[in-house]
Amino acid sequence: MTTKITDGVQVSVESFFQPEHSSAVHHHYVFSYKIRIHNHGQSAIQLMRRHWYIFDSNGIVREVEGEGVIGLQPIIESGEFHEYISGCNFRTEIGKMKGTYTMKRLFDDYNFHVVIPQFVMIAPYKLN
Repeated sequence: MTTKITDGVQVSVESFFQPEHSSAVHHHYVFSYKIRIHNHGQSAIQLMRRHWYIFDSNGIVREVEGEGVIGLQPIIESGEFHEYISGCNFRTEIGKMKGTYTMKRLFDDYNFHVVIPQFVMIAPYKLN
């Protein structure tokens, strides 16, 4: 698990290889990842946007931006967390992701960025 705290918001990421959806013959490798966003700040926040950088080991870089996560713009109260699972596919057995969330502090509508720590996704058989 990889964790980073920015402005009182902790983002933790854990990734999982999905062999049942992957195919080495077709150069298609699927991973899922679970993210927990824990609000250690004093006031409620809302996740407004996400901005991802996705790298695979052949040098291809993709960028993904958009509103919310998995169709939601969750409000996270002080001391609470929001957790979700999503996924990514690669043409290589190794990839990595990193990014930022744009959060809004609800009591004063202040927008700020929270770092999503870089995490690596590796097909387990590459570790042997």
